[in-house]
Amino acid sequence: MTSTRQLHLGLMFWATGTHTAGWRYPGSKADGAYDIGFIQQVTRIAEAAKFDFLFLGDRLATDAALAATNPAQMSRLEPFTAAAAIAAATESIGIVVTANPTYSDPYTIARLTASLDHLSRGRASWNLVTGADAAAAANFSRAEHWDAERRYDWADEFVDVVRDLWDSWEDGALVRDQASGRYIDPAAVHSIDHEGEHFRVAGPLNVVRPPQGQVVLLHAGTSERSRELAGREADVVFAGQSNLEDAQEYYADIKARAASHGRGPDEVLILPGLSVIVAETAAEAVVVYDRLNALLPLDPEEEVVDSVRFGGLGQGLKRNLASVSRVIGVDVTGNALDDEVPSSIADEVNDDGSRILARIAVLTRRTLGGEDDDGDDGGGRITYRDLIDGIARQGAVVVGDPVEVADHLQLWFESGAADGFNIFPDFVPGSVDAFTRLVVPELQRRGLFRTEYDGGTFREHLGLAVPANRFASEEAAR
Repeated sequence: MTSTRQLHLGLMFWATGTHTAGWRYPGSKADGAYDIGFIQQVTRIAEAAKFDFLFLGDRLATDAALAATNPAQMSRLEPFTAAAAIAAATESIGIVVTANPTYSDPYTIARLTASLDHLSRGRASWNLVTGADAAAAANFSRAEHWDAERRYDWADEFVDVVRDLWDSWEDGALVRDQASGRYIDPAAVHSIDHEGEHFRVAGPLNVVRPPQGQVVLLHAGTSERSRELAGREADVVFAGQSNLEDAQEYYADIKARAASHGRGPDEVLILPGLSVIVAETAAEAVVVYDRLNALLPLDPEEEVVDSVRFGGLGQGLKRNLASVSRVIGVDVTGNALDDEVPSSIADEVNDDGSRILARIAVLTRRTLGGEDDDGDDGGGRITYRDLIDGIARQGAVVVGDPVEVADHLQLWFESGAADGFNIFPDFVPGSVDAFTRLVVPELQRRGLFRTEYDGGTFREHLGLAVPANRFASEEAAR
């Protein structure tokens, strides 16, 4: 099956992998977060596969406890610094940098993003996060972390100021005519004279208009305020739904909000995050999945408090059978982890337990009372260790061969759930190599993904037009 519409792919770059134990997987680079050559290498792999972008996240606080739950978010390079080095080593791939307006200033963000867009020749993108980590406040001389309403009130005005600053120089304002000595056209350089509830900014910006006109804006979130900001302002929206039905609801909602602001359905692209474990065969992919999970430490069974900190991923459950018992509604404590779970448990678990058992079966090809075989699809029976892995795994995950993975992406893409995906590599560089070598060619064979870039800028990758300059448009309307 082919499609005239093509999906978009981004790579979430966590140097230690998006799986908690990814840094321990054979072939992974444990010190990759501070090795710019390694970061450039991984980006070039994604660029050779024609990915739309590489995504650099950020957090403004850290915690030693994250070493056991989310090491990739505990310590890493500041994203704009890394992005500049990536831009110098690549030619086409978009570069997404995360910046939090709650703890920044519009002029600073406008200057950084515009500078990166010039440095990369039109490949920069700003991932706007308002910040849910209260620990950041103490690092910025704040008595407390603002609540969500205040953060979004601030962000709404912040974005408007940044957009005005990007447009404060009209295209062609920097004349630089050596013969005449005319360096600029003063009439094409504008003060923005913004006076709002939160900001007073005179402008103009001291960086000329970005090559993309407006730097590509990304946003993520599920709250009412987040959805509204996404529908009104974002070019790309990151989504986190783990099942098709929830993803379809979110997709439809964001598209409808965009329409309410006079935007077309192709002007805001929705890309769910997806962890992909792929190998030549499904059985081999399941082996990788199991091996990754086996590298995760287990918690003592008497520890039942579900307050393990996962950084940007919130709170998580302890990895033991006590946590499993609380989730599925059946006491399974005291069992050996590698023992098979009896099929009778299916009649005893609650709804969450039923969903977890079904999910384990999809990911591992193991079932309750399944056949003990080593066939092409794996097979075998669900164990108590599988239950622990089943309650701990967060987000959308697909495990399989290239055709199965491509089927999953195509189903979501053609069912009103996604315009593409932000791929989460469980371990690096192995997961990136596997996806680009196995899945990308299958998507290209189906006509679902590009074989060459259509242009040089991130906006061109996304099929987005360069917006008209706000100030030039106002002058033309007079």
